[in-house]
Amino acid sequence: MDAMNQANEDSELTKVLKVQNKMGIHARPAAMIVRISNKYNDVEVWVEKDDDQINGKSIMGLMMLAAGQGSELKFTATGSKANELLKELEELFARKFEEA
Repeated sequence: MDAMNQANEDSELTKVLKVQNKMGIHARPAAMIVRISNKYNDVEVWVEKDDDQINGKSIMGLMMLAAGQGSELKFTATGSKANELLKELEELFARKFEEA
């Protein structure tokens, strides 16, 4: 593996996303986040809110953050496709988890 591929695999990216839907991160939005996160097997994703940090591939962890409307969640992704994962999550948050 050359140095460029190694750098891409180890890249750590962060993005802060704001919860815009009225009901916040309940079971359905948590499942949607986990579904996207699990598409990227080679990417680790962590989510922070206040002083809590959880694995972004855990439905229960996401629901335990109690992220209501207006909450800001910091996503940290590490791996070769971290950018793609964060882009998909950003689009999901922008669509307000397809809730009215």
